[in-house]
Amino acid sequence: MSYLEYTVKTTPSGPRKLLYLNWPLAVVLVAVALIGAVMLYSVAGGSLSPWAEPQMKRFAAGLVLMIAVAMVPIWFWRNMSVLAYAISVLLLVAVELVGVTGMGAQRWIDLGFMRLQPSELMKITLVLMLAAYYDWLPVNKVSHPVWVIVPVLFVLLPTALVLAQPDLGTAILLLSGGGLVMFIAGVHWAYFAGVLAAGGGLVTAVLRSRGTDWQLLKDYQFRRIDTFLDPASDPLGAGYHITQSKIALGSGGWGGRGFMQGTQTRLNFLPEKHTDFIFTTLAEEFGFLGGISLLALYALILVFCIVSALQTRDRFASLMIFGVAITFFLYFAVNMSMVMGLAPVVGVPLPLVSYGGSAMLVLMLGFGLVQSAHIHRPR
Repeated sequence: MSYLEYTVKTTPSGPRKLLYLNWPLAVVLVAVALIGAVMLYSVAGGSLSPWAEPQMKRFAAGLVLMIAVAMVPIWFWRNMSVLAYAISVLLLVAVELVGVTGMGAQRWIDLGFMRLQPSELMKITLVLMLAAYYDWLPVNKVSHPVWVIVPVLFVLLPTALVLAQPDLGTAILLLSGGGLVMFIAGVHWAYFAGVLAAGGGLVTAVLRSRGTDWQLLKDYQFRRIDTFLDPASDPLGAGYHITQSKIALGSGGWGGRGFMQGTQTRLNFLPEKHTDFIFTTLAEEFGFLGGISLLALYALILVFCIVSALQTRDRFASLMIFGVAITFFLYFAVNMSMVMGLAPVVGVPLPLVSYGGSAMLVLMLGFGLVQSAHIHRPR
């Protein structure tokens, strides 16, 4: 009996699949989304509009999407990985041609009922593509130079398209996520050492290019680097965001100022309080204890994903789950580092908490894939 036949014979069918969902993971996802809705209610001054109500509707749609994706056998998603990746690349190209511009960047496609950000979708389809590639590739060829070049191209193509939007934060997430999936798949560490060395050279080149005809970053991106290194140098200009964020974080103390009592938020000192900087609103109102509680829920989500990845004997499913977990981790790690001044401000949302549609729906799609692997693993 083949592995696929054994899997089909030992996995549930029909409505019984609902019983085999990873319910603890689903419950924690709901808990995090509720925290996000509460914080959006707070930043709106005690109103469900304009952010909390649409966010709850989007999460409900995302929950339905997660369950629908989970009901489909994991082998189907393996077979669809190349097509999904190709569609995502075409959407990124479409952004360059007919994309909608907002806040100085061309990142969205207007679908009428919503604005789709293809770079968010690429984070998941890239994971699918890499997992399918390493599932197909014999293990003894994983570190062969010829077979290392192929996934590198899979990663670099969308990264270049995203950088052109420009969206440095998403480009960093694609590079980091793709690289970590390759590492988990078994690519030799020497390749990564070489990449880190080249990265150091690239950083040097970027810094030296400033003010020249061959400048590698936009002026505003250089200002973000300046702000990261010394926010106090321009507290009312480029350093305003991070300065106010640090004030809000510090004023929360251990227990916070209380629900809807944050002065930085209430007096509108804190910019982008409903999107990129929503964690500072949480920390100001609920303090260190509130922030660490959200971090604990994020850690639980990672634990559930890692356990599920280790339980499956299917290489594609295992790599795919690890890839989704890595993507999720990079979301909140970069966002929290950013608002605390530990990383430059690059515009990465806090997963399931920040206001936004594309990021939430794509993450729920990713968790649907995790659930599909969990349901359809051999028992």
